[in-house]
Amino acid sequence: MAYTDFIAAIDLGTSHMVGMVGTKNATGALSIIAYEVENSGTCIRRGCVYNIDETAMRIKRLVNKLENKLNGTKIGKVYVGLAGQSLCSIEHSVSKLLGVSGVVTDELLDSLRQECCKYQSDDMRDVLVAVSPVYFLDNKQVANPVGLSCSRIEARYRLIVGRPSLKRNLIYSVERAKLEIAGLIVSSLALADSVLTDTDKAKGCALIEFGAGVTTLVVYKEGKLLGLSVVPFGGNVITKDIESLGLSTQEAERLKQTYGSAVTDRTNDHVQITSSIGFGAAVTQKELNNVVEARTKEIVENVFACLERMVQTAGMLGAGVVIAGGGANLQRLPDLIKEIFKLEVRYASVSRNSVESGDLVTNDSLFAVALSILMKGEVNCAVTPEPVFVPEQPDQVEEKSETSVVTPEPEVKEPQAKTSIGKDTRKGGTKSREDSFWDKLRRKRENLMGGLFDEENI
Repeated sequence: MAYTDFIAAIDLGTSHMVGMVGTKNATGALSIIAYEVENSGTCIRRGCVYNIDETAMRIKRLVNKLENKLNGTKIGKVYVGLAGQSLCSIEHSVSKLLGVSGVVTDELLDSLRQECCKYQSDDMRDVLVAVSPVYFLDNKQVANPVGLSCSRIEARYRLIVGRPSLKRNLIYSVERAKLEIAGLIVSSLALADSVLTDTDKAKGCALIEFGAGVTTLVVYKEGKLLGLSVVPFGGNVITKDIESLGLSTQEAERLKQTYGSAVTDRTNDHVQITSSIGFGAAVTQKELNNVVEARTKEIVENVFACLERMVQTAGMLGAGVVIAGGGANLQRLPDLIKEIFKLEVRYASVSRNSVESGDLVTNDSLFAVALSILMKGEVNCAVTPEPVFVPEQPDQVEEKSETSVVTPEPEVKEPQAKTSIGKDTRKGGTKSREDSFWDKLRRKRENLMGGLFDEENI
């Protein structure tokens, strides 16, 4: 069966690109049709597109893998996630005077949001999205202002901003892959909407996404976004530190995933770890985890410093901390976070009510961001085949087998004058014959005389 209506999403991560295709039912629940993974190589650095051409090539390869599972249907558009170390949140407000008889409408609120999105920060960062508005009517905070009268309205938004190159390079890469952009989604906000409940956001919650290139913190309180901040360190710096023990990048990554721990286990201090290929440097688990713990602690402490700039005390977050991302799989990471944040910690999970089919991707942190972007999609991303124009054929009249006989109309003869048969007619006929005789005789005589005249001249 060929698919004609689906949503396609791509998560451009520092270590991997993840593509996913799915459909939504009437209730908005997703059914996953296809998903694929492509190595990012070195074209994505700290969540940002670094090499446009290489990124475009890998996106195209990823899309081709997905299309092989779509029974011949092509992908024409994609939703793409926005991430990177330049992302941050700022607060900005706009206001409008309405006069004595002013009434707040949906159109007015939309115009305020659009005006807010035109804001230019001092460092000239692009406004990517405006979220979590708080409204004040005549200096009084109102949750639902539509329909209320006031003389002045103020809207305070949380703006997610980033360097212009973040958005620009991403657009160039997708366009060079011969695809249209159905929408640009801030990845960390999409992830928060898919793994945090309304209760989490109301009580207060911190979502920490541990990526390969960066670590992103998103904080909610009273249902509103308090802030978004990015620490420019991720799992890759831990791997680099392990390499300093004399290991290759591949071996360092393998040891981190297999034996690495955010908190050193003193009982395994003298366990020796050797290379998977049987030779090369050998390290003890104590040496390995001393490196892993030191760098992981540094990352978590930087995240906590970002949190302290957003809230007065971490204790305000009644729903604790939720961790996500590939780096969250590091052993005993929740223990380290709990020790520093003094909050309960749990792993992120997508609500089963949000995904109708696709248990594998909902339980794997590798696919969490792509799945979250897919949930935000609304536009059909399938290529719709152009209708084939078939010219209309003129109606053919069947020829009859019998030959039709056309009867000619009778010829109408002009009436002739009546001729009386009598003496005058006969005389006319005699005279005609006589004229003919004399004419002949005269012509003969003229010829004869002409000949004589000619001979005399000679």
